[in-house]
Amino acid sequence: MKTLILVDIQNDFCPGGALAVPEGDAVVPLANALQQRFDLVVATQDWHPPEHASFASQHARREIGDVIELRGAPQVLWPDHCVASTPGAQFHPQLETENITRVFRKGENREIDSYSGFYDNDHRRSTGLGEYLRERGVEQVYICGLATDYCVKYTALDALRLGFETFVVADVCRGVNLREGDDAAALRAMEEAGAKIVRSEDVAG
Repeated sequence: MKTLILVDIQNDFCPGGALAVPEGDAVVPLANALQQRFDLVVATQDWHPPEHASFASQHARREIGDVIELRGAPQVLWPDHCVASTPGAQFHPQLETENITRVFRKGENREIDSYSGFYDNDHRRSTGLGEYLRERGVEQVYICGLATDYCVKYTALDALRLGFETFVVADVCRGVNLREGDDAAALRAMEEAGAKIVRSEDVAG
């Protein structure tokens, strides 16, 4: 059985949002069309408490883009974004959600971020996504969304570690690109780890 994982297609990651990914909203119509080819669709949602430790605003003399360490894991400092129950944390209004069977929220612990849809960054806490997929006999996962170089990448790497055959739908992803080429480097890293990089037109119904 195969499943589509929609990663963080939220207002704050789209143009006009607090942490806007360039062309982030361009994935929405593609993601909507892709959903029709899957019997099981799940989504992840960044859902931070106010004053989350990944926010640059919480660290004196630090700026957005600086890297610190949180619980032994490197952490990029971001603008305040996807604060729980705020408009920025909601899914993009044009994203079709009626086919999404379950939403897995992440980044809820103030002290640690969660790029991956499966675990917090220190891998101490599971979101429940892996267990949910196993219970349903899922063997293949197709991953798309925002952003290629962070949450898509780490979701894919954890899917591989958990033994899922993993496909990344590259044209239905966009990257933050704090450094030029980060998105391309992320795709290479996922492929080298064992993920298959595909395009939406290659995904059979």
